[in-house]
Amino acid sequence: MAAARHENDSRPDSNRPLEPADPPACPDGWHVGPPDFVGVGAQRCGTTWWHRVVCAHPGVCFEAGIHAKEVHFFDTLEELDGLSAADVERYHRHFPRPPGGLLAGEWTPRYMQDPWVAPQLAQAAPEARVLVLLRDPVDRFASGFARGRRLAAERGITGTDAELREHHLDLSMYADKLERLLDAFGREQVLVLQYESCRERFADELRRTFEFLGLDPDQGPSPQPPREPRDRPMPEDERERLAGRFEPDVRKLAALLPELDIALWQSLNRR
Repeated sequence: MAAARHENDSRPDSNRPLEPADPPACPDGWHVGPPDFVGVGAQRCGTTWWHRVVCAHPGVCFEAGIHAKEVHFFDTLEELDGLSAADVERYHRHFPRPPGGLLAGEWTPRYMQDPWVAPQLAQAAPEARVLVLLRDPVDRFASGFARGRRLAAERGITGTDAELREHHLDLSMYADKLERLLDAFGREQVLVLQYESCRERFADELRRTFEFLGLDPDQGPSPQPPREPRDRPMPEDERERLAGRFEPDVRKLAALLPELDIALWQSLNRR
């Protein structure tokens, strides 16, 4: 599959489907195989940050020019009921690693939103450890909506606020997407993290992530304070309306994953 950025796509967001670039050349002496871990979401929840700290572990192989944080392999495969052997082999070629047991993986936040991805990913990488990072849904909406408006303006697209709003409202609805993922992989293969907890308890949550991936947590990078998130001002009445919109979904999510600390999501706690 050649890279394709869909430049003529008039959708206002960066959420347009992308075809993955061709798999990288596998260096001499290395081998390819299914990813050991795959992050699937959620957008605007700190996935780039968390992927970076995971890949800083000496047990993870991530080489610039070979590996990509986001592969987007499944974006355009909606019409497929199942993957062919050639599809699976092509996906595996995105994950070269040297001998010695180093892990390789990716984190494409879009995967969580597209309903066909979970079963296809389970077919292509049935043993993969799956990572999910969630955030206060109101804060996630504010970040995604602001970014979508900026990207639309850069592309000269106007009159798209209503479409952007509905799109980012949907992306902040987590419960059904998580349920679909758990149906495909089972609870033991999925680690659900919260952005707020990763910020407040960085060392503990990173240790939990490394242990989930089968990595020695004592060999991980030294804890570094996370960068402060960008402030997205929002009128209080709008924040309350959004919290009310998301509240039923959060209740369903809490029933699905009772270990989540919903109290960390301050927007919901103001009600």
